Amino acid sequence: MRDLHNNVKILTAIEPVAVGTTGTGKTSGAIDRQGYDSLEFDIAYGAVTATAAAFTVALTESDLATSGFTAVADADLLGTELLAGLAAAVRVDGSTEKVTKKIGYIGNKRYVKVQVSSTTTAGTPIGVNAILGNPSQSPVA
Repeated sequence: MRDLHNNVKILTAIEPVAVGTTGTGKTSGAIDRQGYDSLEFDIAYGAVTATAAAFTVALTESDLATSGFTAVADADLLGTELLAGLAAAVRVDGSTEKVTKKIGYIGNKRYVKVQVSSTTTAGTPIGVNAILGNPSQSPVA
């Protein structure tokens, strides 16, 4: 089947925000995977104004929505947290700024959070969407 539209649910994990001017990190609320077998985070980075700025991504998981979150094991990720972030570098549109990265979760916990942190207070816009796939019931509203 080539129907992706009716088989995914997209949630805003982190609303578009200038990381740095609003603090050096943002963490999503708990993404509830109930009814979905797959989860992908789509991380959009805007114009990075500081060459020394580095961005790190971290995923945590729990069986509870409000507590008990621990770091996700590398074996439960598709891609790496390192590759989902941005290293400090001379900035080039489409490779080290104004770029979208992704990281997938294949673990068994019901709730997952994503955090994006920056090493600088220079404001860089970021936004993160959570894409839930392989629903137990479709079509997805």
